[in-house]
Amino acid sequence: MTELPRLPFDLAGKSVYVAGHKGMVGAALVRRLGSEACQILTVDRTTLDLTHQADTERWIDRAKPHVVVVAAARVGGIAYNNANPVNFLSDNLAIALNIINASFLAGVEKLLFLGSSCIYPRSAPQPMREEMLLTGALEPTNQWYALAKIAGIKLVEAYRRQYGVDFISVMPTNLYGPGDNYHPEHSHVPAALIRRLHEAKVAGAPTVTIWGTGTPRREFLAVDDLADACVFVLKHYSGTKFLNVGTGERHHHCGVCPARGRCGRLSRPVCIRYLTARWCAAEAPRRLRTYAARLARKDAVTRWNCGRVCGFS
Repeated sequence: MTELPRLPFDLAGKSVYVAGHKGMVGAALVRRLGSEACQILTVDRTTLDLTHQADTERWIDRAKPHVVVVAAARVGGIAYNNANPVNFLSDNLAIALNIINASFLAGVEKLLFLGSSCIYPRSAPQPMREEMLLTGALEPTNQWYALAKIAGIKLVEAYRRQYGVDFISVMPTNLYGPGDNYHPEHSHVPAALIRRLHEAKVAGAPTVTIWGTGTPRREFLAVDDLADACVFVLKHYSGTKFLNVGTGERHHHCGVCPARGRCGRLSRPVCIRYLTARWCAAEAPRRLRTYAARLARKDAVTRWNCGRVCGFS
């Protein structure tokens, strides 16, 4: 059984492997770790497929990182997730298992695994706390990704319990920022809104149609704030319990739309129409709920809130 290191955990002189360094979260972590006195290790997907166990074990054993941050994952929006359940479940299970197990075998000093807000039950009361994990049914549309992330969190907990290693997990809220995916079907809420509004500006369209009702409230966090929180957690936290990371503030989609400034300036009001999946299938436009939203003429701040880490002091 390994003796857990004392806190704060000093990153100076350590080598840190960021798995998934080309993704939005991984790239933010690389930017943030650049201000630490550590060596950052990365490897391209063309060189190492993290779903291959033997290759992953071989690379990590040769690189011998002191710290591993698991930001690699197959990700996408609700529609893409729902249409590709096998890929989301099997790939993310393999990535988590291979990296965590290889890190243990290589004697990694500290590992940080990143979960996802979809791990919580669909009907979990707000605000969602760590204790609510596995207390109810998951959201059906992204349950495959959620199950893989839950398995990763539990695997980290299991290694810590059985072998006493300093493996920890964090659960970020919904993210946005540089490097986000703006694909029309694979993107998450902030990036999808930016794309829709930008296209409306370019086309001079009077309306923007958005999937859903506009009534759900979501919490959003700038990805660079998440990276800052992760570095803080690496240095100052060592416990079995995973930690939520977010701003603590939730927004309606109709409240988010006017706040987006990256689509550029619009000179007139734009009507935001919300379309539920059921209405879309029935092709009943008469049932569309319409909300008017005037977009600010000046560029909005791209980072709405300075993110803070919730769940520990």
